[in-house]
Amino acid sequence: MRVDCHLHFFSRPFFEALARQSPLPGSPAERLARLAQTAGIEIPEPDLDAHRERWAAALSAGGMDHAWLYASLAEEAPAVGAAVAADPARFTGLCLLDPRAPGAPSRARALLSEEGFRGLLFFPALHRYRLQGPELARVLGVLGEHGGIAVVHCGLFRVPLRDLLGLPRPYDLSFANPLDLIPAANAHPGVAFVVPHFGAGFLRETLMAGQQCENVYVDTSSGHGWLATQPGALDLQGVLARVLGVFGPRRVLFGTDSSTFPRGWRADLLPALEQALDALGLAPADRAAILGENAGRLARPGTVGAPAAPPAGAR
Repeated sequence: MRVDCHLHFFSRPFFEALARQSPLPGSPAERLARLAQTAGIEIPEPDLDAHRERWAAALSAGGMDHAWLYASLAEEAPAVGAAVAADPARFTGLCLLDPRAPGAPSRARALLSEEGFRGLLFFPALHRYRLQGPELARVLGVLGEHGGIAVVHCGLFRVPLRDLLGLPRPYDLSFANPLDLIPAANAHPGVAFVVPHFGAGFLRETLMAGQQCENVYVDTSSGHGWLATQPGALDLQGVLARVLGVFGPRRVLFGTDSSTFPRGWRADLLPALEQALDALGLAPADRAAILGENAGRLARPGTVGAPAAPPAGAR
C-alpha cells in the first residue's frame, strides 16, 4: 500500500474563501480569475465530486493507493468531509483548526466524532500561538480522546497563493520551533504529532523532538527548498540518513504537499525519495513502511497510541 500523507484538496470553497479575504480590488470572482492567470493554476469548478475524482485519478496514475486529504481552511471542511465520505478507501481527512478560536475544543470534537476527520492541522506561525500553550493543550486533549493525528507545520512558512491575493504575512517562526512540541507530545501520548517537510529548516530541532518523544513523526513532503537554509552541503539522502538514525523507518511518512492543477499530484518527488532510499540500502520492509504502511497505520482508529520503537540512542 502506498500512501501520500500530505495532499491539499484546494477545492472551490478554499479559493473562494481566500478571495473573500483578499484586499485586492474587484469582486471575489475577478480576484480568482486574476489569480489563475498570474499563478498559472486552474480554479476548480463548483462540482466537488468532479474535483475529488480528478484527485483520485491523479493518485492512481502516480501509483498511490490512498492519501491524507487536507482541508487547508476551516471553510473547506465540508468539501473535504464530503470527499472522504464518498471515497473512504481512497482518502483520510484532516482539517485546519486555530486553537485560539472561540469554541475550538468543541469544534475539534465535532470534526473528529461527527464529520469524519481523523486529525487536525496546526499552523502556529500563521495563527501565532505557543505549541506548549493552554489553547492548543485543550484541543490536544480532544485529539487524545479520539487517538487522533496532529499535523503541526513547523519552520519556514510561505503560502504563495496568499501573497498573490495581497493577504498579509503575519507569520512568526518563533512560534513554530519543533522543540516546543516536546512538552505537548509528552503530555498527550495518545496523539501522533507529524512534523511536515522534515521541519522546514528546523531539521536539528525536529531530530531532537523525535529523539525525546516516541509519538513525534516526520513527513518527507515538499521540494525541499529549505535545504538552502542549512549550514554545509546537505541533500535529500543526507537528510534521510540523519532522520532514519533518530526516528527509524516506522516514524517517517511519505508525502508530497500536492495542491493545485494542472500540476496535480507531484510525481517527481516519489522517484527522488526512492533513489535516496536505494542509496541508503534500506530493506524492502522499511521502504514499504515509509512509502505507505506507516501512514496507513496511523489513519486507522485505535492505532495512534500504539508504542513506536524507541528513538536511536535512547538511554
